[in-house]
Amino acid sequence: MTSSLDERVKSFMASGPFAVVGASANRDKYGNKVLRAYLQHGMEVYPINPSVDEIEGVKTYGTLAEVPVKVRAISVITPPSITEKVVEDAAAAGVRMVWMQPGAESEAAVKRAEELGLEVISGGPCFLVLAHYHE
Repeated sequence: MTSSLDERVKSFMASGPFAVVGASANRDKYGNKVLRAYLQHGMEVYPINPSVDEIEGVKTYGTLAEVPVKVRAISVITPPSITEKVVEDAAAAGVRMVWMQPGAESEAAVKRAEELGLEVISGGPCFLVLAHYHE
């Protein structure tokens, strides 16, 4: 994409509603901390996790397609091989922006997301840092 990282981050933060794909009920995991960062900022966010019904008091959904509103931007905290599938699901669900958290990205996932016309943030910036997350 041609926009700078700062522009992409600013655009992402203004692009809700959001989803956290790979949200976790375990408060020690990044999938939980990222969800809590959205909640700390009062952002409309939907946790995606097919294994639990609720995380941090918020109803979870098994897939992006199950979320009852159109999610515009997602944070991804999944293994890279899963992220590649998430990108496909995101495009099919009408998501426009994907923030692959450190460790979730792969070259294939980034390339495929860009081929599908998604705006991608990857390669280092962590949502927790930029959102000023605190325990």
